Amino acid sequence: MPEKTAGRLLSAAIDLIVERGWTAVTTRVLAERAGVRPGVVHYHFASVQALLREAAVGTIRTLLAQVTPALAGAATPGAVITVLTGFIAQHDGLDPMSLLVTETYLAATRDETLRHDLGLIVADFRAALTDRLTALGVPSPEATAAVLAASIDGILLHRALLPGFDVSVLERLFKED
Repeated sequence: MPEKTAGRLLSAAIDLIVERGWTAVTTRVLAERAGVRPGVVHYHFASVQALLREAAVGTIRTLLAQVTPALAGAATPGAVITVLTGFIAQHDGLDPMSLLVTETYLAATRDETLRHDLGLIVADFRAALTDRLTALGVPSPEATAAVLAASIDGILLHRALLPGFDVSVLERLFKED
């Protein structure tokens, strides 16, 4: 039963971060959404911030873990770009996952623990990308992975501001001759 309640709280936290923004999520609102008494929130989590961190970090980790197997199957550098643009194309910048990532990045600027945890996820993603680029003989694979990972973040932000932003910009930028 406690795991089920904690799961409901984590799910409610994700929904509320997306709907209201990180800073608008309170104990009362979380409890109401999860269908529990407010004291239950602090029984399961040390604080609302700890709950939000766990929910967001877990969701983002799961999201990026879905990309890694597709990267492993990419047989050329161009195929790596195709995997990344396919991933980006699923998110328009205003979809729930994009909003969650944006809110989490913003919250990480003021929360050292969140910044650390999110940094580990980004580092893991970049390492997987670096490994694939290295295996494919791409020059400067670590730097290229850093630019590609940052490009994904930037494109998602731009898609929120400029609906219809063409994700194939990455394919054109890194087009194989």
